[in-house]
Amino acid sequence: MSFPPPNPLVPNPPQWLAEGARHLWLPYTQMQTTPMSLPVVKTDGVRLTLADGRELIDGTSSWWTAAHGYNHPHIREAVTAQLQKMPHVMLGGLAHEPALTLATRLAKLLPGDLDHTFFSESGSVSVEIAMKIAVQYWINTGVKGRTRFVSFRGGYHGDTLAAMSVCDPDEGMHSLFKGAIAEQLITDLPTTPEREKAFDDFLARHKHQVAAVMTEPLVQGAGGMIFHDAETLRRLRRACDRHNVLLILDEIFVGFGRTGTMFASDAAGIVPDIVTLSKALTGGTMALAATIARAHVFEAFLSDSGSKALMHGPTYTGNPLACAAANASLDLFEREPRLEQVARIEAQLRRELEPAKKIPGVVDVRVKGAIGVIELAAMGDLNVLKRRFVEEGVFIRPFGKIVYTTPPLVVEDADLARLTSAMLKVVGEQAAEVARP
Repeated sequence: MSFPPPNPLVPNPPQWLAEGARHLWLPYTQMQTTPMSLPVVKTDGVRLTLADGRELIDGTSSWWTAAHGYNHPHIREAVTAQLQKMPHVMLGGLAHEPALTLATRLAKLLPGDLDHTFFSESGSVSVEIAMKIAVQYWINTGVKGRTRFVSFRGGYHGDTLAAMSVCDPDEGMHSLFKGAIAEQLITDLPTTPEREKAFDDFLARHKHQVAAVMTEPLVQGAGGMIFHDAETLRRLRRACDRHNVLLILDEIFVGFGRTGTMFASDAAGIVPDIVTLSKALTGGTMALAATIARAHVFEAFLSDSGSKALMHGPTYTGNPLACAAANASLDLFEREPRLEQVARIEAQLRRELEPAKKIPGVVDVRVKGAIGVIELAAMGDLNVLKRRFVEEGVFIRPFGKIVYTTPPLVVEDADLARLTSAMLKVVGEQAAEVARP
């Protein structure tokens, strides 16, 4: 069996790609049918440079991570300086300044008393830790049986086993694992007053089983860039308070300015009991995630005997290099006008994607912060669409029934216009192809 198939956009792949592609198992990829990946040899700002010298404007921020663009000199210098001093030391019995400084800064940035941070290396793991904390919180407070989670249709929280259990069970990504993962309580987000009443009744019936309610605030990302408003989050907070249930907000995608406020919870004026962060935490530089709890949650783990301690410890938790990158990224949010840039991006996306509403087969066009989405009634061959975007000089990665862009927050007007014009052009071509007899 020969795989991956050749890619017409890479007629002369470098040797490292031609040989290595047979051995590397790629994420979310059917290896037998997906063409060879594009060989990137350099990144700078909002651009990816391919092995043959072509440059692409990146419309995805590498899965929404590169908030400040690539190779920002301030982050690069911070990581370089940390590497020269100490690339890693474990947090088991030892401590280092980058992790403690970062935990302190996150406590000051996040709303309310979200003051206690547990570091890990990926978003999925930060969700698993949040779930583990929520279950143990009830055990530590002497309440039995509260081991299940409420999450929502259209939701996505990661690919590890526990994280999969709180994703939409009917989405194709994780439906294969039914029976192998825990069955949680999946319902509809309370996006209307009527749904709020239904959700309140649902939670009243199940609260004796429920450790926490979990959602992605404002945008359900991998579920199809599904938007909801700040009032929906307030409804969740009110219901959790009424029924004494913890609320977990998964801000892995939306945190750090993506939706227009530093954190999505800021838009609603609420404080979750636990929040998860990753992706843009280090500005797209290093793998790092954080699970942050409020004071009352943290205090339930305190004991003279040690029996209530959180027994969890990834080897690279709080890695100094990653924490140095994250601290440098926070510097940039303080020094540079990122939220103003998001507001400008949002206005331009609204203006330039509006014509897509007239394209046959387009069922919705929506924008929130630095997220622009064109939703289609049906999607054509994804590999063809991805190829066409590269031919237009941009990197855009459609999935499901959406074509979307989440550019770096530093994208300039002209580069953003190239992204939106490519979206309109390729979507228009697909509409013409579908209409052809």
